Order: sequence, then C-alpha cells, then structure tokens
Amino acid sequence: MARRFRAYTLAAGARRDRVLFALALVVALGFILAIFTWPGRFPSITVAPLILLSGLYLSNRHLVALYIVIALGMSIAAPRLPTPGPTKIVMLSAIGALMVMMLVVASSRVRVGSIGFHSEDLLVELRDRIAQSAHLPGLPPGWSAEAAVLSANGEGFSGDFMVADRTHGGRHLEVALVDVSGKGREAGTRSLLLSGALGALLGALTPPAFLAAANSYLVRQGWEEGFATAVHVDINLDTGEYSVGNAGHPSAVRYSAGAGTWGLLEGGRGPVLGIMQGVQFSRTHGRLGMGDALMIYSDGIIESRGHDLTEGTDRMLGAASDAMVRGAGSIADAVVSAARSGDSDDRAVFVIVRR
Repeated sequence: MARRFRAYTLAAGARRDRVLFALALVVALGFILAIFTWPGRFPSITVAPLILLSGLYLSNRHLVALYIVIALGMSIAAPRLPTPGPTKIVMLSAIGALMVMMLVVASSRVRVGSIGFHSEDLLVELRDRIAQSAHLPGLPPGWSAEAAVLSANGEGFSGDFMVADRTHGGRHLEVALVDVSGKGREAGTRSLLLSGALGALLGALTPPAFLAAANSYLVRQGWEEGFATAVHVDINLDTGEYSVGNAGHPSAVRYSAGAGTWGLLEGGRGPVLGIMQGVQFSRTHGRLGMGDALMIYSDGIIESRGHDLTEGTDRMLGAASDAMVRGAGSIADAVVSAARSGDSDDRAVFVIVRR
C-alpha cells in the first residue's frame, strides 16, 4: 500500500496535483484547528513551512485555493491569540506577504515546468554546458592559449560565449567568440542555443563558410532580438598561419614580437549575424611567428558610457602589452580587469601565443 501511494502521488499530471492539494489542505486545516484550540501553545508561525512547501509543489490553481483557506483560517483564529492587537496585525501581514512571494515563485516555476527543491538544477546544467563549450583543448608544444568569460554583475549567464576545438585532424585550432544581443540572464537562453549550434559547426565546415552558416542558422530562428556579433579564428598549429572572419565584432588584435606592439586587424569584416540571409563574410590572413600573439575580445572590454572606443581600445592594448612584457600572469585576466565597463557588462577574451 505504501508503494502504491508513493507511485500515485509522484506520478506526473493532474492526478498528482489533486493528491498533493488534498494532503496540504488536510495539514492546513489541522494547523488552523490546533492554533484555534491551543492559541497559547501552538504558535501561528507553524503554518510557514506549509506555505513554503506548497509553493514549491502545487500548481497555481491549487496553490491559490490553499492560500485562501489558510488566510481565512488564520483570520478566524487570530482573535484567540494571547498577543496584542498590533502584533496580530504584523503576524497576519507577514503570513500574507509570504504567500504572495510564493505565488510569484510558483508562477516562475510553472513556466519552467519544474517542481520541488531541485527546480534550479536545469538552469545550473545549462550554465555548465555553456562554460564547457568554452573549455580550451590541449595545444602542442610551442603554443599557449587562455580565455576569460565573465557575465555582467556576476550573474550565472552571459551574453558572451566562446566555442573552441582542434580541427583538421588536430592540426588547427578554431575559436569563435560570440556576443549575443542583451546581457546576463536575458541573453543566457540564446547563448545556450547558439553555443551548441556553433560548436557543431567547428570543423564541419571550412573556415570561410563558418560565419555564413552561423548567420543562416540565426536568421532561421526568427528571434525578435536575435542578432549577434561574432569573430571566428582558424590557426594552423604547424605553420602559425591564421585567418580571421568578423561579423560586426570588435577587430581582432595581433602582437608582433619584433616591434613589441599590438595592432588591429581591420580586414575581413562583415555585418552582424541574424539580420539578413545570404550574406558572405571575407577573412583576413596572416602568420604568427615566435613570440607573436593573437587576441579576440567582446565589446564589453572596450565600451563604456562616457568614453569613446579609441580610449577603451588603448586601455585594453596597454594592459595586454604590460602582461606580455612581464611574461607572468594571465593576459586574459589583465585585459578583463582593465575593462572600462567593469562588472556592468559581459566581458570575454581569448589570447593565443606562439612561444
């Protein structure tokens, strides 16, 4: 009988909701009766756990009905409580506020389709998958790479994301850094969809076709705020030759060990992704020698209110130059720390150095 009851109550759908509502209603009536019968020995705060649990497990319709019963019961039992009138008012107001807050939580939970204490696990898994796609693969001797992706205001989701993989039999490294419209949680779902799609395109297409395919995918989604900027880098780890394609993204920069300076790569630019179908993207080419480096970044690194892009770019290149000269510490972390926007915007950096 216990196994049957457990299976009955845990089964998904309206049947489970009715059973849980009936149990919660019985418990609520029991609490109210106890408070009414023993007002000095059974405090009204005992209904709080029931309010919290029901907000996590009941459907909205049943939850509203239960809270109405609790509110009416507490209003009837309150005159018997041995407490001053103002205290009773504060107590009833606090219980009412708790029920309103749980109704808001329940509405969000129902939209996601999750119940219980582990309803946030889905969001955690999505966040971890985005972070995993940015994991850099191992590189052969003579190369080092690093990346940093930080969300606005320390949130778990970022509108900036990166995908990277060894392609062409491991002889090439391909990296795409994408900035989805919006930031933080607002762009988190779009980042998840795009990171999976663009990660699958790495190595499946030739580098010149990558951004065109990404643009076609994004246009087909039909999102109201579906545009994104992106930069795609393909590096031959045997020869150091590279190509960069840019879709409305800030220009990549290259460090020349001979001159000891960073320079912008202005070529290979195209429109942002997701605006129009059939767009082609040109690419700029070059070669990394010993001691040279290549860096791509998001606009959160160089943009900020009250400052122009030139100032932000100079600030970024100065931080990168100092990190290259010191030869210790993280170049990506130094660039992110120097970002004008601070924590108010998403920030992402990828740097590869040929030693």
